[in-house]
Amino acid sequence: MGVRYPAALYARDDTALILYRKAPPLRMQRFSSPEPPYWAATVIAPYGPRRASPVAIDYIDLHASGADRVECVVSEDTLTDAPRSPVLIDAAEWTEVIYRRGEDALRMAPNAMQLVTHALPAADAYTIVSAWPLDFDRIERLFQEASGRRWGVVVPVIFPVTTDLAALDRLARSAQQHGARFLGALPVDVDATARKALAQSMTLDDESYEMLFHADLEPLSIATERHIAALAHEMTLADFVVPPRWDEKSNWNGAILLMLAATRMIALKHDVELATRIARSARAVAQLDKPIERIAQAASLSIVEALDEISVDVLTDWLESGRSAFADHIDKQWRLRRDAGV
Repeated sequence: MGVRYPAALYARDDTALILYRKAPPLRMQRFSSPEPPYWAATVIAPYGPRRASPVAIDYIDLHASGADRVECVVSEDTLTDAPRSPVLIDAAEWTEVIYRRGEDALRMAPNAMQLVTHALPAADAYTIVSAWPLDFDRIERLFQEASGRRWGVVVPVIFPVTTDLAALDRLARSAQQHGARFLGALPVDVDATARKALAQSMTLDDESYEMLFHADLEPLSIATERHIAALAHEMTLADFVVPPRWDEKSNWNGAILLMLAATRMIALKHDVELATRIARSARAVAQLDKPIERIAQAASLSIVEALDEISVDVLTDWLESGRSAFADHIDKQWRLRRDAGV
């Protein structure tokens, strides 16, 4: 009978510390309605989240923590059936260069979005390049390799690295130059261990050090998200993660349109009660059995009791023209450079 190791077993001799781990199951989350920032129905992560140092970002939970060492935890499971679309595969960090588990998942979900930082997937894959760590040599190399593909950029908002305006401007211009489809922000919760790691790995002035540990950084983070959206618009890029089949008039895409407007209204603290109703309508649209396009053609979306009046107008305009005046108005309010008026 084989030896069964516990989840983690340490063995020490005079020269080495050996860590035995069971391979974890494939990390997968399913969503009944689209949620920012990826708008995916299924998220797949073949690696553990703490796989970078000194700051490790969990791209699914949008949480950054400090890491003294890299924990390369790799799932041995494979997908047995095609997951519900749209799909996001988290293949960030160096682990994908070595193990290519993201590539394995992509074979079962060929239309998936793949999030990367160091290794691009197959040439026809829909790619999201994360601008973290903010190493421009690596980032611009990836941008060059992605040129001509279906791809876009996301920026994890982490003070003081990716809140720097000059760095953001350089990212936006490079993304446009190499043909990116979108430039979006990832709001990341940075815990105390990550802040300590940032302080130890950077040279900070007194003001930045004080802000990093003692200031409420949420207003700066939201302002930076809005600045990134303004930069994207100036570069004629979409200012959010655009799913692969965004041109389709599907229920899921209609729900994305509503949820994007609702989340931006809430962040702006603009008519939060209405935004909450719109978000509720978005979830209802995503879970409808019948296509909203067919409902609108046969009668009117107003017959769907779960939808509020504003959401009915937004979706009706979108189905007819591909745009919504209400959603465009919210987007215009959202886009604001931090250096506006300077």
